Amino acid sequence: MGAIMQSAANPIMPIPGLVDPVPVPRAVTPRADGRTDLLGLSRPQIKSVLEEAGLDAKAAKLRSKQLFHWLYHRGETDFEAMTDLAKPMRGWMAERFVVGRPQVVEAQVSNDGTRKWLLRSDDGQDYEMVFIPDADRGTLCVSSQVGCTLNCRFCHTGTMRLVRNLTPGEIVGQVMLARDALGEWPKGNMGSAAAVPDDEDEDAPQYSPDGRMLTNIVMMGMGEPLYNFEHVRDALKVVMDGDGLALSRRRITLSTSGVIPMMARASEEIGVNLAVSLHAVTKEVRDELVPINRKYGIEELLQACADYPKASNARRITFEYVMIKDKNDSDEDARELVRLIRKYKLPAKVNLIPFNPWPGTDYECSTPDRIRAFSSIVFEGGISAPVRTPRGRDIMAACGQLKSASEKKSRAELDRLAEEKQAALG
Repeated sequence: MGAIMQSAANPIMPIPGLVDPVPVPRAVTPRADGRTDLLGLSRPQIKSVLEEAGLDAKAAKLRSKQLFHWLYHRGETDFEAMTDLAKPMRGWMAERFVVGRPQVVEAQVSNDGTRKWLLRSDDGQDYEMVFIPDADRGTLCVSSQVGCTLNCRFCHTGTMRLVRNLTPGEIVGQVMLARDALGEWPKGNMGSAAAVPDDEDEDAPQYSPDGRMLTNIVMMGMGEPLYNFEHVRDALKVVMDGDGLALSRRRITLSTSGVIPMMARASEEIGVNLAVSLHAVTKEVRDELVPINRKYGIEELLQACADYPKASNARRITFEYVMIKDKNDSDEDARELVRLIRKYKLPAKVNLIPFNPWPGTDYECSTPDRIRAFSSIVFEGGISAPVRTPRGRDIMAACGQLKSASEKKSRAELDRLAEEKQAALG
């Protein structure tokens, strides 16, 4: 039994299985130039840092509203381009603040159009995000931690050590970077209450979210979102703010492996759609595939789903079920899945996910015929059970395949690597 050390605001929560705990709660690494990164901050937080920098409360309130609009509605990173700020104020801002983006280490594009980015934080930690384009939507898969502590046996990310939680800025930054890459920041007047810059055409088209490629977000990347609850909550509130990124909560899905104590709080404080990584219908198999089941069992998890305040026929809970050959894919498993969902009267659908292989795994994907048979039984039970088409397998971007190069290193090892790098440079 181990524990993640969360930020000071987070409760310390016990986690089953082998755990590499985050050593100590730590502040965000200060920038070398001493400026404050505004990325990920809410309007009240921006107002606060402006007051700390010397603006009076009235000016800070006005400037925070303007900055929030430029940061999150328009995606601007250059203060000089924020044309409704007076020129001296733009300079004052640039001296004290910066609007950052995650550092892109590598960007890959799959044969099927899926995109994967390997990102690096200021303290040298790597994490990944994935964009999956479809005909009628575009889904960004966002990470919440560097590594993961849950050790799910079928998941490549689960073989990583947990290094640390991502900050709200690092979580929001993934959405911002995707918008950058897709060219989806508004042009023209935007229909906003903000002043229209003098150099813009008054006849330019009004901005509308219609036609965006990025339409949905799933918190299904690296990590367990509910073990980084406060940071995930704060980031998603920025993403959902109508004056900024303005993504509807109905288009955001948070996935959990079953952190029951945090599920009701997620509904109350975030209110997005819920997905649960189920993957098995018996204690023995789920204990193996999803070790958190040893602490929070299937029946307890399903009761928590039944109690989830936001669940309804209009907003069904999604059960993620990876199809593993001879492990969880029998007709009996399918019938038991139907029985459990009916027992708890859950408004639910089941996403059947063909297992995506990765180097070193002991598991194989169920055959297409077996997956179809499993799906048919669940459908006949009156529950939607579509089979998810694997995407991005050729670049290791598919479900369960994300794993960055980040591993927990000792301070002595980091110092040694730094010395070797310095020596190599001359």
